[in-house]
Amino acid sequence: MTNSKTRTKRMSVIAGISVAVMLISACSIQIQSEPDPSIPDDTMLIAADKGSPMFEKIFNPYLFNKRVAASYIYEPLTAVNVLDGTQTPWLAEKVTLPDARTIDYTIRQGVTWSDGEKFTPEDVVFTFNLIKKYPTLDIKGAWQHIESVEIDGDHVVVHLKDDDAPAADVISLTLIVPEHIWKDVKDPDTWRDESPVGTGPFTVGNFSSQQYTMNKNQDYWQADKVEIEHLVLPAATSELDIVTKGFDWAYSYMSNVEGTWGAANPDNKNWFPPGGVISLVPNLAKAPWDNADLRRGIALALDRDKIADAATEEYMSKAGQTGLMLPNQESELNPDIPNDGVIEQDTDAALASLAKAGYTLVDGTLVDAKGAPFTFSVMTANGYTDWLRAIQEVRKQLTAIGINMTIKQPQPAGYQQSIQNGDYEVAMGGMGGGDIFQAYNSLLSSEFHVKVGELAPSNFQRYSNPQTDALLAQYKETVDPAKQLEISHQLQQIVYDQLPVIGLYYGGLWGLYNTSKFTGWPTADDPYAPPQTYDSSPLLIFTKLKLATKDGE
Repeated sequence: MTNSKTRTKRMSVIAGISVAVMLISACSIQIQSEPDPSIPDDTMLIAADKGSPMFEKIFNPYLFNKRVAASYIYEPLTAVNVLDGTQTPWLAEKVTLPDARTIDYTIRQGVTWSDGEKFTPEDVVFTFNLIKKYPTLDIKGAWQHIESVEIDGDHVVVHLKDDDAPAADVISLTLIVPEHIWKDVKDPDTWRDESPVGTGPFTVGNFSSQQYTMNKNQDYWQADKVEIEHLVLPAATSELDIVTKGFDWAYSYMSNVEGTWGAANPDNKNWFPPGGVISLVPNLAKAPWDNADLRRGIALALDRDKIADAATEEYMSKAGQTGLMLPNQESELNPDIPNDGVIEQDTDAALASLAKAGYTLVDGTLVDAKGAPFTFSVMTANGYTDWLRAIQEVRKQLTAIGINMTIKQPQPAGYQQSIQNGDYEVAMGGMGGGDIFQAYNSLLSSEFHVKVGELAPSNFQRYSNPQTDALLAQYKETVDPAKQLEISHQLQQIVYDQLPVIGLYYGGLWGLYNTSKFTGWPTADDPYAPPQTYDSSPLLIFTKLKLATKDGE
């Protein structure tokens, strides 16, 4: 299994390599790719969804097996740029926090559902009550934070259970559905929603098991910003399909991207921004990983440039220990942490730190006080080829200082179960994300700390520290951005000093796009959204793209 996938909560993913594309690259066969002449210039061919092997007609936005384009139909109160956590007002034209336990949404006027019915604050309250009644629909976990929801004119006021200001960033992402349709649905937690009615920029067109189309919602509240008239989403979206069939947009890792995707068409471009920090996740509930000197010694022993190059074919770079995604979150960085948080390889310092933890080098082997060699295993999921390459490079570097490291590769389901119940020594995983509080809270909060053998929803390494919990509580209690930044700096320092996980390199978001028909794509110079084809990012992108002129400018 080599496709990109969501591995664990807040863990960025780097996918594997298609054998077909690998063979193309190895044989140096030049492939040319031109837009399909049967597809008009105002129509986008997009590799956003994938049949398995065929499509099922499911557009219920809350179901796990929904079509990806459900998020082109149903919209949230705010759209988030996960590169830096910026929230853009969407169905809510304004979001304010009168205090740390109240969220006031000013609901946008002049919005209609795609069947012509008026969108109202009642739809928003209905949606929140719906996902409360059917908890499996609450995919963002909004009701973990909400006490009650009420209407006040054109406002929806959310009362939180406690001082919990960061909850607004989670609650705002809830996709809103129409009351006049969904109130009559008998089983909304299993309903397929084959003829969806949303507020979004597109509606469902033709649908088959191999391909479906989307048509521009001409009455969309931002219709003047959407210049795409149709979307075509095929079920076949392998790397070979993407290279050869003239796709306008795809989200896919591709080996030798310049020699395959780039060489196939001069208008084919790519942008791979960081989406998180791929890390070693030690099990802090098991000795010797509960010793910070040991973790620091491992961190100092590693050459992250080589690890990043091995894992990502030099697409991504080494990452800092703070978990921040630079440069997009540079304004958040604690200036007191050296080198942007990157821990450089220092073998002498590594051995000194390991010695403080009780391990010394004897005849080329690192041993403990009893003379037993230091041996441990690192777990990854079978088929995650990028993670495997990273671990193999880590093993090579640790072998050089006398450490015997083995690799375990259970199937993805087994990996997920093991990391959640603590049945591992060290695992590959991740930290970071665009939302500062949520990233640190999921990594560090004792709220998620459970004993080995019990399933952890996050904080898989089982970190617990009263000082850190107090900082997280203070963050929740304030609506002052300056105070939040101050607390963020302290949390960064804790992650840097205590190394609850050991950051290695950035995990990429694999954006491929073609500029011959549409321009205005997000780039490193204009990172207004990640180039991903799912969640709320496409809403930000669809409303920004422009039809290219005949000369491509």
